[in-house]
Amino acid sequence: MTVKQISVFLENKPGKLAEFSDILSANNIDMRALSLAEAADFGIVRVIVDDVYNASTILKDAGYVFSITKVLAVVIPDEPGGLSKVIRTLGDNGVNMEYMYAFTTPKKGQACMIFRVEDNQKAIEVLQSNNIRPVCQDELVDL
Repeated sequence: MTVKQISVFLENKPGKLAEFSDILSANNIDMRALSLAEAADFGIVRVIVDDVYNASTILKDAGYVFSITKVLAVVIPDEPGGLSKVIRTLGDNGVNMEYMYAFTTPKKGQACMIFRVEDNQKAIEVLQSNNIRPVCQDELVDL
């Protein structure tokens, strides 16, 4: 019940993010979600794509440095308090969150959160025991 996130290291210079995006676009890779964290000399782009294998092959061939990390994706109600229930459930059960980001879906009334936690298996068990269901890679592409 995890999804694969590609984390790409980019120089922190004008145009580098556009080059990255153009490479994916030219190869018909759809970005479902993106998060950008920057430092003085480089940035880390975290991206969820529709085809991890092809995206990673394309990025490798283009010379990008990247890693693939398993993260959790949870569909939440797109309403006040929708996120609060999930993060409170995780926190109350001792699941530490490293970072998270969100994206909306075409389906009215729902959003999707991406969570990077210390222990995916524990988080999955906690969520499922509280009637919160993480989605898998195939389901995520169909949102």
